[in-house]
Amino acid sequence: MPNRLAHETSPYLLQHADNPVDWWPWSEEAFEEARRSDKPVLLSVGYSSCHWCHVMAHESFEDQATADYLNEHFVNIKVDREERPDVDAVYMEAVQAATGQGGWPMTVFLTPEAEPFYFGTYFPPAPRHGMPSFRQVLEGVSHAWRDRREEVTDVAGKIARDLAGREIGFGGTEAPGEQELAQALLGLTREYDAQRGGFGGAPKFPPSMVIEFLLRHHARTGAEGALQMAQDTCERMARGGIYDQLGGGFARYSVDRDWIVPHFEKMLYDNALLCRVYAHLWRATGSELARRVALETADFMIAELRTEQGGFASALDADSDDGTGRHVEGAYYVWTPAQLREVLGDDAELAAQYFGVTEEGTFEEGASVLQLPQSDGVFDAEKAESVKRRLRAARAERPAPGRDDKIVAAWNGLAIAALAETGAYFDRPDLVEAAVAAADLLVRVHLDDHARLARTSKDGRVGGNAGVLEDYADVAEGFLALTSVTGEGVWLEFAGLLLDHVLVRFTDEKTGALFDTAADAEQLIRRPQDPTDNATPSGWTAAAGALLSYAAHTGAEPHRTAAERALGVVKALGPRVPRFIGWGLAVAEARLDGPREVAVVGPALDDEAAQSLHHTALLGTAPGAVVAYGVPGSDEFPLLADRPLAGGEPTAYVCRNFTCDAPTTDPERLRAALNA
Repeated sequence: MPNRLAHETSPYLLQHADNPVDWWPWSEEAFEEARRSDKPVLLSVGYSSCHWCHVMAHESFEDQATADYLNEHFVNIKVDREERPDVDAVYMEAVQAATGQGGWPMTVFLTPEAEPFYFGTYFPPAPRHGMPSFRQVLEGVSHAWRDRREEVTDVAGKIARDLAGREIGFGGTEAPGEQELAQALLGLTREYDAQRGGFGGAPKFPPSMVIEFLLRHHARTGAEGALQMAQDTCERMARGGIYDQLGGGFARYSVDRDWIVPHFEKMLYDNALLCRVYAHLWRATGSELARRVALETADFMIAELRTEQGGFASALDADSDDGTGRHVEGAYYVWTPAQLREVLGDDAELAAQYFGVTEEGTFEEGASVLQLPQSDGVFDAEKAESVKRRLRAARAERPAPGRDDKIVAAWNGLAIAALAETGAYFDRPDLVEAAVAAADLLVRVHLDDHARLARTSKDGRVGGNAGVLEDYADVAEGFLALTSVTGEGVWLEFAGLLLDHVLVRFTDEKTGALFDTAADAEQLIRRPQDPTDNATPSGWTAAAGALLSYAAHTGAEPHRTAAERALGVVKALGPRVPRFIGWGLAVAEARLDGPREVAVVGPALDDEAAQSLHHTALLGTAPGAVVAYGVPGSDEFPLLADRPLAGGEPTAYVCRNFTCDAPTTDPERLRAALNA
């Protein structure tokens, strides 16, 4: 018999719908049941492409004896962290405060008032490596609830009060200046891995937001060290196993410092952010590798993640069937020399050299993750392409990893920005069309009549969870990128509607600080608020960036002021922890540069000379520059007001900080104005 999760839209929750555990989705009804039955709550949080979530589900939640114990002694709530990032954030903060570490699956025991009192992540079915078994934990918690209730509720109340009292040291409302950004760069230089690229040790994550800061800092100041760190990191990632050398797209992270062995799940947000990073790197340097990786990553998103409704699915699993019925991490992606010989015959040795496949292997059981190791060997490009084509075809015959088909608004916003810009840079109108289709889906399905945003949908059906700050911010960012690329003012209007919600429902009027949930959202034991980046830009600084761009487009003073006040936290944290506030630093670069406002007018949108000027404007490296494109007298964009053609020719106008350059009809002069 399916449990209550059978009616949910989340693929992760649906994976648990046939468990013998009597799961509840997160709901007031679940807590009412806990109060009625006088049971503690087991809160289990994970996501569909999480390897250890699957392991714990198989070992414990599919086990009848464990399920019977859970059903008798607990009210069991299952949460998809990607659907409810607010619930995840609040209890993850408690887990980290109590244990010094966190991760998924997250296992938290709560009182019926939703106050946490015992924490953990993965628990094995039998004691292992000093960890108690899951059954031991359940029995211990159950006995404590029955025999030491007062102690448990005292602990829970204290933890809840501590969490509620954790105010962020906001650092004032003044945006960072030259000094703080230079200090941030110095801090990054100290943590940079000059030998391997990237920052810190293992596991190593793609530092997308930090690279955006480095590229913008170089564009504004000419700092060669910033560009070098960005360029070398991008090259090492693109040559490593974290990048899919056959199918394009990036895995979640590398388990080693050298980018060789990935954690194989592929997330939409990583690929959207990295697609944009490599497109921006190409824009700054003309690197052929950056161009190839940007386009291959865009093509991967279209081929593997696009849904029938035109949006982009959340993730591909790390695990897949290895051909024997076992679900194994990386099975779809790794190769042995014998497998190469089977597919390629005499070309197998060349392929092994080209991709770094060895007899001992770089992964498990003698298999290797494909890389492009630095090599003095010269490979025939046509032969290498033939090898890739044949390996791709052979891999397509393997059982494919599962896909999490839910549409997350924020991550689709990131994909829209990446595809719009990549399509515009490389004359790929199909990519721009894909971005527009995803934006259409968000407007059609996720936005209600009051421009309130739902976080998720699946199969065209909207989910029941309200959008959080990152949804409003990243979708606005995507719409603003579409604004610059398409010349369609409707996207600017939609961005404005979303950002009005940010001003009214997510912003602290007194301090300018931003909250991750709206003022009228469900009240948890703490209102989450995190200005630091995780796998995606923090909602706080993403909102600051979108507000700044919208203000540049429209001259809206409240939005500019809100952006600058929100950047106060970057002034406080940027010099101290630059790795964890990269997007905020990138936005601060845009603010210091203006950002520049570019208006391009032509006699018609399809006029070749006008399109050339528009393309030149989009390729400008000035941090955060916004572009309006249209015909003279158009009321689509405020920036086009009073912008006539010069001598009847298509004309570009560049302004910043209330000062404008002389209008120009020459793409070269425009290029110089936007790359200085």
